[in-house]
Amino acid sequence: MRVVARMLVPVLAGLAVSCGAEEAEPLVVGAQGAAESRVLADIYAQALARTGAAVRVEPGLGGRAEVLAALDAGTVAVAPDHNGALLADLNVGAEATTTKAVTRELNGSLPQGTVTADAADGADFEPRVLVTAAVAEQRGIDSVEQLATQCSSLVAGIAAVPGLFELPQVAGKISGCAFASTEVFPGPGELRRALLEGRVQAAVLAGPAEFLPGGTEGLKVLADPEDAIRPENPLALVRKGALDDRQLEKLNYVAGELTTDELATLVLRVRDESADPGELARTWLDAHGL
Repeated sequence: MRVVARMLVPVLAGLAVSCGAEEAEPLVVGAQGAAESRVLADIYAQALARTGAAVRVEPGLGGRAEVLAALDAGTVAVAPDHNGALLADLNVGAEATTTKAVTRELNGSLPQGTVTADAADGADFEPRVLVTAAVAEQRGIDSVEQLATQCSSLVAGIAAVPGLFELPQVAGKISGCAFASTEVFPGPGELRRALLEGRVQAAVLAGPAEFLPGGTEGLKVLADPEDAIRPENPLALVRKGALDDRQLEKLNYVAGELTTDELATLVLRVRDESADPGELARTWLDAHGL
């Protein structure tokens, strides 16, 4: 019996080491179907993987409600979104129009057990307001604030941008502006044509002008220095306690490097060229030393 016991000791010890070395469950980064969500999910996932964590992307999640439910259930640890749109869904009465104020109100509106990493304030996907160059000159309009004083005499066209996060209607609200009437167009191309043909005098595109087919020749994109429109900065939603300090810091570094033009380029490549978001994410992270 003593011989058998001596033989069992190393075997049991080996089993103990083997069990202790089992890999931890991977962190799951959830992605909705939109190209923007897929790009950001891969950027976040690969950034976290570079901290040594096991990570996988779970694509094909539904809308914002499904994402929040997955975070609450623990089936997803991280998911991308926009701060402004998320606040609009969670708190319809919120009035914040600056990144700082949106962050404050969003933190008070998040479901229990959910936190966020820093918002990417260098990447703003808020709706862009455009007028023709001729109208801008005739009416002396250079900014959204200047437009607001004339909204009551203007017909505006509105269009969503395929491939971006869905924006609730309130997310595109312009402070102090009530258009004479509005018309919803099926896409950015139709909106651009209507503006150039004079069927509408202002256009509200639910995203950056980079997503306007045909470009902005003959048009003026109005600046918004006074934050008349709520910002739409990408951020990572995080299940509380799912990430350690180093991993959260990594996501904050990512937020500090994201820019509107770079993210728009990545999204367009995935949406229009069927580029692999994983490859694009890897290249972007390498370029930014992340």
